[in-house]
Amino acid sequence: MDNLDNIRKIIIESLTYYANLRYATGKVNRLLIIDQDSDNYLILLEGWENRERVHGCLVHLQIIDNKIWIQRDGIEEGIATDLLAAGIPKNQIVLAFHPEHIRPYTEFAVQ
Repeated sequence: MDNLDNIRKIIIESLTYYANLRYATGKVNRLLIIDQDSDNYLILLEGWENRERVHGCLVHLQIIDNKIWIQRDGIEEGIATDLLAAGIPKNQIVLAFHPEHIRPYTEFAVQ
């Protein structure tokens, strides 16, 4: 398995775990969206909670130039924690939800 296939496998395994968790309250579904053609991986929240519509992105990862770009991270412990535990080094993870001028201080890749 080459590095890119390994990265995809780790992302899918990690997001599958979170997609299978039950939402704490209400009737909210977690939808795992995998687009390997464009290397976009998301969990969308969809449903109702206390008469309020819930619809939005919980987490969005992209693979760009063999690095994982975390575009959105609504995971409590942070999805980067899972990626690191799976063996992805910090220099292969970009915290894209931080502005570029902040990224050098994160210990992760800048781009």
